Amino acid sequence: MNIHDLTRTLNRHNDSRIVLLVADGIGGLPQEPGGPTELEAAATPHLDALAARNVSGLLNPVLPGITPGSGPGHVSVFGYDPLEYQIGRGVLEALGIDFDLGPNDVAIRGNFCTVDSSGIITDRRAGRIPSEASARLVEKLRSIRVEGAEICLEPGLDHRFVMVLRGEGFGGDVEDTDPQVADVLPLRPVPRNAASQRTAEVAEQFIAQAAEVLKNEQPANMLLLRGFARRPSMPTMQEVYGLKPAAIAVYPMYRGLARLVGMDILPKVADIEEQVHRLGEYWDRYDFFFVHFKYTDSAGEDGDFEEKVRRIEELDAHIPAIEALKPDVLIVTGDHSTPAKMSQHSWHPVPVVLAASTCRPDEATRFGESQCLRGGLGQIEARYLLPLALAHAGRLQKFGA
Repeated sequence: MNIHDLTRTLNRHNDSRIVLLVADGIGGLPQEPGGPTELEAAATPHLDALAARNVSGLLNPVLPGITPGSGPGHVSVFGYDPLEYQIGRGVLEALGIDFDLGPNDVAIRGNFCTVDSSGIITDRRAGRIPSEASARLVEKLRSIRVEGAEICLEPGLDHRFVMVLRGEGFGGDVEDTDPQVADVLPLRPVPRNAASQRTAEVAEQFIAQAAEVLKNEQPANMLLLRGFARRPSMPTMQEVYGLKPAAIAVYPMYRGLARLVGMDILPKVADIEEQVHRLGEYWDRYDFFFVHFKYTDSAGEDGDFEEKVRRIEELDAHIPAIEALKPDVLIVTGDHSTPAKMSQHSWHPVPVVLAASTCRPDEATRFGESQCLRGGLGQIEARYLLPLALAHAGRLQKFGA
């Protein structure tokens, strides 16, 4: 019996409300030995008060030492084993923009990037060009034709876009062309198996034509492809946890993740202030809310320690408005760590605070990495966080006689 088989038998409905607030990439590192992390450097009176009254700890999104992508990180905090449910980035982006993804479609996440005259990547995100610029470039790319393939292209947010391949013989197991670092050439789309050979060939032809279409554009004069995948089959949160869940997210990928596990996607919002307003607007219609805050991760990936501190403080300012709704359980955590010192995701455990009237006091007095290390939750796998939330919400019956 796995955890989902167990929770199916123990689910108990009540009128409780659970809020999961995910500050993407919130975990960090000191810039110098003995210094504070971004979270510890930030002025966070409301998160600190939350930690002081409740229970804290650290989460391993996958396993110790394993650096997660955003997909595995969120799958874990949604209560799923990320090793069992592996989801391609392209699928998440496609679902996040409400693309009608068929069972045989292969979805791909695209980034517009900047390359120099030798084809070397100088900026993997082309300076995070605005969505309007990205939409214009996607329109230009729609002129590309590859024999035997239907290529669907849709703009995403900022520098991102979605590419979907339709037709016969497309497998979803192809290496990314994004090397994840600058100052190198893009990679080739290499198939990992024979079933994905045709996918790689079409992707390579598309890239070659795109290079011509984009060569005179600035700063986005090239593209990178990642997350080739088909849509997986997953049980919903309703099925395994007995919840009626909703998602409030700005970025398409996170709406896609939420949709994949059966959450309703609430109307689009532009920032955390609108997200909190939307939370209150729909408070009586759902019993679980996933609220996603992206900008802690963006600042970390940009290597901007001070900006990440500022974004954490921005998030902290909205905690009272969430608490005013009186959730039975409020969880604040991240999907992974993104230290500005590393400018990328890392394997470091992620701080978490769980607030409920049934919490045992612990030694944490602030919300930060060193304080969470003393917390009563200890270090746990992130996939066990949701069952803990259900227990504190009174939604799990006793197991056994």
